[in-house]
Amino acid sequence: MVNSDDDYVQDISDEEVEAHQVTRGAGEGSTARGTGRKGGGWEVTRTWENVVEGADGTINSTVEGLLEADKRKRLLKDTTPLQRGIIRHLLIVLDLSDAMAEKDLRPTRYLLTLRYVQEFINEYFEQNPISQLGIIGMRDGLALRVSDISGNPSDHVSKLQELRKDEPKGQPSLQNALEMARAALFHAPTHTTREVLVIFGSLLSSDPGDIHTTISALVNAKITVSVVGLAAQVAICNTLVTRTNPSISSTETYSVALNEQHFRDLLMRATVPPTTTQAKDAEEEASKSSLLMMGFPSRIVDQAPTLREVGSGGPAQWDDSVDEPREGQETA
Repeated sequence: MVNSDDDYVQDISDEEVEAHQVTRGAGEGSTARGTGRKGGGWEVTRTWENVVEGADGTINSTVEGLLEADKRKRLLKDTTPLQRGIIRHLLIVLDLSDAMAEKDLRPTRYLLTLRYVQEFINEYFEQNPISQLGIIGMRDGLALRVSDISGNPSDHVSKLQELRKDEPKGQPSLQNALEMARAALFHAPTHTTREVLVIFGSLLSSDPGDIHTTISALVNAKITVSVVGLAAQVAICNTLVTRTNPSISSTETYSVALNEQHFRDLLMRATVPPTTTQAKDAEEEASKSSLLMMGFPSRIVDQAPTLREVGSGGPAQWDDSVDEPREGQETA
């Protein structure tokens, strides 16, 4: 029974549901097929009709083309000229609690997160080759150090593969994980970015103390936090990203995944370096990294006679002439 025409849902058989993939509608004003709602509804698309078989009889070329298209889309999304951090220190906080055993994201939230984080690590170091990364887990009310901060992606991937042997259990502790992240980023240089990316699948946080004190400490340490939710928006997560990112909208730093593809897009969004803010006081201005002069070696011309070797095998002689540089002359 429906209340209006907009609430009408077309009947779809089980065979049709299995043969289709549900994705989020992008354009506003367009009618979403299957729901009848306008603007941002759900639409049903046939994924396999867009797959083209390559000359070798496989679909590898098509898959690689789709991945490259997604990468170009992320790079071209924001063309505004901004100053971004080159050297980054990023800590990924993974929710390893009971909530990650849910199967609303196939196969489970836990396994899908491990798979996407592994892809994220490879993409992160491809776009940020001189940056650092570390992984922290939340399980049984404790914070676990999965991998230390380093610039070797193979170490992080091997630690993630070991997590596949375990099962999610207990409750997450957001405060303990943030305290461990703050301690790990405490010795990071001032000219680098200090970032924390939280993948949160639970609806609560089992904390031993006042988490607002931890948030204030993160703000003082200039650590920015972004959250990707897997269940629903949580008030404390919204407060966390708002206070640690005062100049950025909370919609850009805290989003809830609607499906598997949306989850991957939100995660890969963090591979782009964040914008850096200008220093506001003398202390921050003094701590900014200074520029280093780099380039090819230049020829130094002596203004006084020097002792140098004349010819290939002759003895060293005094040269009273002053060597003037000529235009177009190669430098030594």
